[in-house]
Amino acid sequence: MKIAFFSDIHANLPALESFFKDAEVEQVDAIYCLGDLIGYNVWPNEVVNEIRKRCIPTIMGNHDEALLKPLVKEETPSNKGLTRTLVTAENRGYLINLPRHLKLSFNTQNKPFSLLMTHGSVKAINDYMVIDYPEHEVLDMLHNQEADVLLCGHTHKPFHRVITDGDTYKHVINIGSVGKPKDGDPRICYAIVELNQETSPNSEHLKVTFKRAEYDIEKAAKAVENSAFDSAFGEALRIAK
Repeated sequence: MKIAFFSDIHANLPALESFFKDAEVEQVDAIYCLGDLIGYNVWPNEVVNEIRKRCIPTIMGNHDEALLKPLVKEETPSNKGLTRTLVTAENRGYLINLPRHLKLSFNTQNKPFSLLMTHGSVKAINDYMVIDYPEHEVLDMLHNQEADVLLCGHTHKPFHRVITDGDTYKHVINIGSVGKPKDGDPRICYAIVELNQETSPNSEHLKVTFKRAEYDIEKAAKAVENSAFDSAFGEALRIAK
């Protein structure tokens, strides 16, 4: 089974369109979104609409969560303030009611195998799950959630980390960002995880592929620069920082 996980679109419609095309070529069996559909660009509603019409299971990101806060008048509109003015009432209702975690449970070799999806970490929606996050804290999270794999986003920097846990193994997969990469590669990034009957907590091997694909970066960057958003967000797309 091939499962695609993507995150952090940040209202970047051209990037999202590239993701859908690439995932179709990959012939994935399922798609899950790990949040942050909005922020930093001019297409929050178009992005939400594309995900909703495909009925893609999605969890809440910290930018989505920000819509829960009361609307505050700002002298200089912030990224979140501008986004709030763009998002329709219907889409705001969708975003603020998203779940914060999703879990997939499988049975392989007559043993349970579970994947837990979060945006930041189990601790907090805006926690940065970096590659050198303290090992004992990661294990505590996974033990408490009875999960073998933690999938997350938020940092916009992909990695796959394997942690030895007695005679079993735990995996942390940061899936990167579709709409706002920050690892120096401006192409979209998402992860494909492949599961079969050989998949087991007793194996350190889990097939994870980080997919990159081109998209119209200039269209996205210029949309930012021709809007009330800070033009620096447009340049950040070009250099992936």
